[in-house]
Amino acid sequence: MSSRTLDAILQDCAFKAFLRPKTGVPYDAQVPRNLTGIRVSAMRLRSGSLRTRGVERYKEFQIPIGVFEQPYVERLVLVYHNLGNWSEKFYPLPGYSYLAPVLGLMSYSGATLNASELPELEIRASDNPILIKFPHVKPPPSGSVPKCVFFDLHGSVQFDILVHGNVCSTVQQGHFSIVVESNAPSPAPAAVAVAADVGKGGSKNKHRVWIIVASFLGGCVLVILLSLLIVKVRRTKQGMKIQQLEWVAESNETLHMASIGGTKAPLAVGTRTRPTIENDYVP
Repeated sequence: MSSRTLDAILQDCAFKAFLRPKTGVPYDAQVPRNLTGIRVSAMRLRSGSLRTRGVERYKEFQIPIGVFEQPYVERLVLVYHNLGNWSEKFYPLPGYSYLAPVLGLMSYSGATLNASELPELEIRASDNPILIKFPHVKPPPSGSVPKCVFFDLHGSVQFDILVHGNVCSTVQQGHFSIVVESNAPSPAPAAVAVAADVGKGGSKNKHRVWIIVASFLGGCVLVILLSLLIVKVRRTKQGMKIQQLEWVAESNETLHMASIGGTKAPLAVGTRTRPTIENDYVP
């Protein structure tokens, strides 16, 4: 059974509660045995009275001045739902837990009270919102934030801030409750064992990673040291060449060049001191 089918059944039950209805008085209705736990009530109002006076208290709902219906009817019926322990069945909300039962407010034309399967009217608050005060709310889990949830007639879901005093607000009809996000389920023992094995394997992998990182860093340091050594050797060779050139310049001796084949080489053209014979011997 869908939630829309349930709305039609509860509308029929609510209208059967009117025997000699008085305007502005709520009448509790009986539901089928297979829906035991759901509470339904109906209240007949004049359209003009609803718009100019509102309804100070209708079960958990407080309807302000300025609420109007579309299309216009002279009389309308407000049907109240309290789904009790049927809330999660008809309005499942994955990832959330209900802290209060789902409450509904629906509006129908009150021209014919023995009609069934009537289409809903559309009511809307023009000035102040309609308030829903939940009297029985479960305490939320530690660290969680309760919030209001709204289900419209088209199946969409909206969340809103929960006002102090467990009060939700709306500008239109539908179904309302207070929910909190569900905690993630605890892992199964098998999953814990697998996680432990994965942790052990992870420690081995970490050890291997550290070895790879250390090897890489050691290689980088070795490359840097070799680079510094090469630079130092080059600087030493350049210093020796400079010293040699300075020595040649200081000696002030010019060497003549001569071509030998296809190569040029220095050539000494003479000696500074001529050799002498110690004893002049004449044969």
